[in-house]
Amino acid sequence: MEIKDFDKSMCFDREAEILKVLGHPVRLKIVAGLMSESCNVKKIWECLGLPQATVSQHLALLKNKGIIEGRRDGVEVFYKVINPEAKSIVSSLIGMPEMAA
Repeated sequence: MEIKDFDKSMCFDREAEILKVLGHPVRLKIVAGLMSESCNVKKIWECLGLPQATVSQHLALLKNKGIIEGRRDGVEVFYKVINPEAKSIVSSLIGMPEMAA
């Protein structure tokens, strides 16, 4: 795709929204971590050293924006990254090869 001279017909609302969500360091760390393996909330907050409530709020936002999804396994919910654009952005930012989902 070739973009020429500020094409007025192009809309980047979705991409801008993804960038806004990923713009927080905690959410960026969560997405980067979930790209290598799916995790439950306990493992995420233990790895980040943050309170469970804080991590849950960030997970809820990532989930509401369609960047991650949760899969229930008994009483636990395991999260993984499902948004290909978010995967590509994070991979580019941290120099990590994209993982197949």
